[in-house]
Amino acid sequence: MPLHGNDRPDASRLVDLLLDTETLDGFLTALAEQASSLAPRADGCGITLQRAGRFVTVTSVGKTARELDERQYGLDDGPCLQALRTGKEVHVGDLMDEDRWGPYPAHAVATGTRSSSSFPIAAHSDTAGALNLYCPEAHGLDDVDRSALRALAAEATGAIELAQRMAQSRQFTEDIQQALRNRGVIDQAVGIIIAQQRCTADEAFAILRSTSQNRNVKLRDLCADLITRVTGHPPQPPPDFRPRPPEG
Repeated sequence: MPLHGNDRPDASRLVDLLLDTETLDGFLTALAEQASSLAPRADGCGITLQRAGRFVTVTSVGKTARELDERQYGLDDGPCLQALRTGKEVHVGDLMDEDRWGPYPAHAVATGTRSSSSFPIAAHSDTAGALNLYCPEAHGLDDVDRSALRALAAEATGAIELAQRMAQSRQFTEDIQQALRNRGVIDQAVGIIIAQQRCTADEAFAILRSTSQNRNVKLRDLCADLITRVTGHPPQPPPDFRPRPPEG
C-alpha cells in the first residue's frame, strides 16, 4: 500500500499501515518507506530516536541515511540532531553553502549528498526523534510536499506516544499484581499468627515486622516461609489483575 508522488497520507491508509505491522520499529520502517515515496529524488530516509540518552537510527531505507545519521551522532551536531533537539524542521538546500554543524556538511558532500530535510518526531520528549531525508542533488528536496511529510512525522509521534502509554500501562499492571501478591501473603501470615498467639491483627503484624527486622529477612519472604511451614504448601498467588475482554 505505498504512496506515490505527491499523494498525501490519509487516516485510513495510516491505520491500515499500523494494523499491518507488529512492532513499533516495523511501523516506523513503513513510514520511512512512505516518506521516500513522497521524495523520489532522495536516495535515503532514516528515522532517528533518542533512547536512554543515546541517538539511534531505528530504521533506514536507501543507501545514505544510516551513515549520515551516524556521522552526526559522532559529531553530536548536524541538521538531524538540530531538528530533534529544537522540535523545528531543518531544511538544507545545498550543503556546499553551509557553515553550520562543523565538519558535517563537508563530509556529507564528500559522500555524495547535497541537500537534506529533517522533520521532528515526538518533540521535547524522552524519545524525541527526527525523520531525515537525504538527496544527491542541490535543492533536490525543495519541491517535495512538506505537509505530507509533516503528517508522516506526526504519525510517528503518535505511534511512539502510544507505545509509551502501553509500556507504562503494562508496568502499572505488573506493579499492582506484585503488590497484591505481597499483600495476600502477608495477610495469610497475619491470620496464622492470630490463630497461634490469640492476638489482634495489629499485634500479629507487629510480631511479623519485628521478626523480619531481627532476622534481616524481607517481610514477604518471612511470611511465605511461615505459610509453607504451617500448611505444607507455598502461598498461592492471587488471580491476575487484568481487565476482562469485552463480551460479545
